[in-house]
Amino acid sequence: MMVLNKVTAEGYPIHFIQGNEACVYGAIHAGCDFYAGYPITPSTEIAEGMARDMPKVGGTFIQMEDEIGSIAAIIGASASGAIAMTATSGPGFSLMQENIGYAYMAQLPLVIVNVQRGGPSTGLPTMLAQGDTMQARWGTHGDYTAIAIAASTVQECYDMIIRAFRLAERFSTPVILLLDELVGHMREKVVLNQFNNDNPVKRQFPKVPPEWYLPYKESLDMVAHPAPFGEGFRYNITGLVHDQAGFPTMVASEVVSQMETLKKKIDMHCQEIWNWNEYYTEDAKYLIVAYGSAARAARGAVETLRNKRVKAGLIDLKTIWPFPDRVLQQIAERAGLKMVMVAENNMGQLIHPVREVLPHTIAVRGINRYDGHALDPYEIVQTVKEEIYA
Repeated sequence: MMVLNKVTAEGYPIHFIQGNEACVYGAIHAGCDFYAGYPITPSTEIAEGMARDMPKVGGTFIQMEDEIGSIAAIIGASASGAIAMTATSGPGFSLMQENIGYAYMAQLPLVIVNVQRGGPSTGLPTMLAQGDTMQARWGTHGDYTAIAIAASTVQECYDMIIRAFRLAERFSTPVILLLDELVGHMREKVVLNQFNNDNPVKRQFPKVPPEWYLPYKESLDMVAHPAPFGEGFRYNITGLVHDQAGFPTMVASEVVSQMETLKKKIDMHCQEIWNWNEYYTEDAKYLIVAYGSAARAARGAVETLRNKRVKAGLIDLKTIWPFPDRVLQQIAERAGLKMVMVAENNMGQLIHPVREVLPHTIAVRGINRYDGHALDPYEIVQTVKEEIYA
């Protein structure tokens, strides 16, 4: 780790660190006090950092035997009131899927960082990819609505993991932070603007006596906040479809209520969850949609195209799921787009929801690289020019 020994005017320390290291600082500053994980490239530095720093703040670090044990451990910790997280990469993320579904059903808040690498299987362990984009949404079985956010800079690794913990506690659900190998391993200047833990995430407690308590009772915002075990509130917890008391049910009306609650508690609050950056979208005729390291390349490409008097723009997505459909639709209506290009380090995953939300009058093209190397801004510039002069 390299420290610049400088502070901002407000007194915040400035560090020169990796994206993975920024995740460690951000998690601890968000209030994380339990980490369970298994080291896997390219996310290993997160586990190493948490093992080093978690005990310093009174937290608990445990290395599990595998990723199945890791996700199970943080589910148990969350049920006991801990602010819990784990980190992994593609193969480990695949192993976690069944228990991620359990956490969705039990409505337990936790954070999972996925530093993506090439796949399938063990694929390209030390090289970047964005092949888990769809898995973050559809990985576990059944009907559920996921929250997955992303970072394209090291500063955002710090900021977004703090946001991930707040979203997890706000909606009592797992939240996935999608990085990729390049973002996880690159070094940039980071301002630790919450270094004094002045606003840590805190678990909500029931406002009724234990004898009145129903852990999954519907609220106005559809979000249930199961009380931590060991605090006097007794209830059943299960991955089965359950009633308001947490006990398994097959009553049709209760099943429908449970499933709709899991969906609506996210869908009703999309505006609160959506987050993105826009560049030159006001008059863009050629719009690029990207996230993570692909968005970095797209930003350079857009600047180059603008210098060549091509009206190009960029949406750098910070929320991947729920997909910000209305954001894209509004930009399309405002700018009079001719074409949207989706830049990603896979064979084409994010392009599908983009196509679904845009009118057929707007052409949608993919700019894809999947050899383990980062997209080059020049590739994107050339693709746009070819489309213009086709």
